[in-house]
Amino acid sequence: MAESILLTIATAATPLLIAAIGELVVERSGVLNLGVEGMMVMGAVCGFVAAALTGSPWLGVLCGILAGALFSLPFAFLTLNIATNQVATGLSLTLLGLGLSSMIGESFVGSPGVRLPNLFIPGLTELPLVGRLLFGQDPIFYLSILLVFAVTWFLFKTRTGLTLRSVGDNHASAHALGIPVIGYRYGAVLFGGACAGLAGAQLSLVYTPQWVENMTAGRGWIALALVVFASWRPLRVLAGAYLFGAVTIGQLHAQALGLGIPSQLLSSLPYLATIVVLVLISRNRRLTMINTPASLGRAFVPDR
Repeated sequence: MAESILLTIATAATPLLIAAIGELVVERSGVLNLGVEGMMVMGAVCGFVAAALTGSPWLGVLCGILAGALFSLPFAFLTLNIATNQVATGLSLTLLGLGLSSMIGESFVGSPGVRLPNLFIPGLTELPLVGRLLFGQDPIFYLSILLVFAVTWFLFKTRTGLTLRSVGDNHASAHALGIPVIGYRYGAVLFGGACAGLAGAQLSLVYTPQWVENMTAGRGWIALALVVFASWRPLRVLAGAYLFGAVTIGQLHAQALGLGIPSQLLSSLPYLATIVVLVLISRNRRLTMINTPASLGRAFVPDR
């Protein structure tokens, strides 16, 4: 029972982790992309359709990544080249993704899916409790963990990562030093889109191998909240994703146990938890500003 719960938590947390890591890199570059939900759902539908038509889940994963990256390009062009409002453009991207995915996947609703196979290592996968959890997951699970450490190393241990962070901290100074600000931000937005597309493909090829309209169900918004929850730190995103994954699975088990709580309220727990976390973070930052001397308060910047 415990092993089954841990496995489902890991599967539920994986898309949140991947999407949040991608958005973290985007925001580190000084861009806010609220279109994560739209890119995720486009990755889900394109990944499912490609896998269903070809019979290859690996091709589905690739198509999901490409769909997310390509779908982020209009956002990058509009906000970086034409300087449109990032919030409005990101919201428009989400609405476009939800509508377009419904149209693309209309004829695939109810079609049998192609599941990405889990890893199997003789002798290790069969170990009690930890075998399937550590050595029997799908490949996207391992990729998500690898992404966390790769992004941490990139941002804090490489010259390119330092440059990207400087672009996000002060783009005017970076531009004055001859750094191609728009180029770095384009790269970050494309990476974020690819991660969102991969997260969506995980939903339709691993989590629930089928296509259902709006199957992301707000996970893109939770990923956005995770970035703030983690204070723009990759390892904290890892912890936060598994926390929210546990809340998501917890409400499903609570419903299965038949607790005397309306199922609608239980289903809203992950989103209520998101709101509570954001309120607490906002309150802590306000207290920090109040307790900071005026001369330092003007220069106060969140831990990014």
